[in-house]
Amino acid sequence: MADASTPGRSDLATRAASAVVMVAIAGTALWLGGTVWAVFVALISAGVYYEWAQLVRSFERRGGQRLLWMIGGFLYIALAAFMLLKLRIGPFGIARSLLLVGVVVATDIGAYFAGRTFGGPKIAPAISPSKTWAGLIGGMLGATAVLTAYFYWFLCFDPAFGHCALQSLSMALPRALLGGMAVAVIAQAGDFFESWMKRRAGVKDSGSLIPGHGGLFDRVDGLLALAFVLGVLALHSLVSPA
Repeated sequence: MADASTPGRSDLATRAASAVVMVAIAGTALWLGGTVWAVFVALISAGVYYEWAQLVRSFERRGGQRLLWMIGGFLYIALAAFMLLKLRIGPFGIARSLLLVGVVVATDIGAYFAGRTFGGPKIAPAISPSKTWAGLIGGMLGATAVLTAYFYWFLCFDPAFGHCALQSLSMALPRALLGGMAVAVIAQAGDFFESWMKRRAGVKDSGSLIPGHGGLFDRVDGLLALAFVLGVLALHSLVSPA
């Protein structure tokens, strides 16, 4: 999740250029789907796990504890990757995948601007000094806006009758609000978790692969956490009795 610090002019240009390249590559892979999307997700997952392992090696010297971290990281990333692949399947796969990414990006943007505008008390300054409660609320509002737009499109796109199911839409709005709150909390938790790992490792970024952005883990921490939670829920629905 974005910090409230202001980057320099040259750094901002680098970050913008890197962002354009990342969006172009990820967007192309998502659009093509199939094997291309699977390979893309696998490569990103492998890169994130490499950075995870490097962080763990920096702060955990005990062999048994390090092994647990490695296994936990593999399961964490693998389940999130599984969910990203699962969401892309089917005729509405692109829409579902974009919704997942969209709510995380909206959370990030909402948190950034609310944090810069209002400031206020920090959530956990020892872990991430720039994250504020105002930013969390802004993230919730951002995610809620995206979910509301999605529900509006889904319930109002009725080619047979050409009208909105207003009653259904009004019932969906509380779900959008609750969903937005949950998304922001999960994404922020993912961000804090990665920040905590970096603090323990004594580094600012998880890597240096992406100019102006740090590592892959830095860019997908919130998305990783949300995809992991969705993966846990999906697995629970499979193993739970009907």
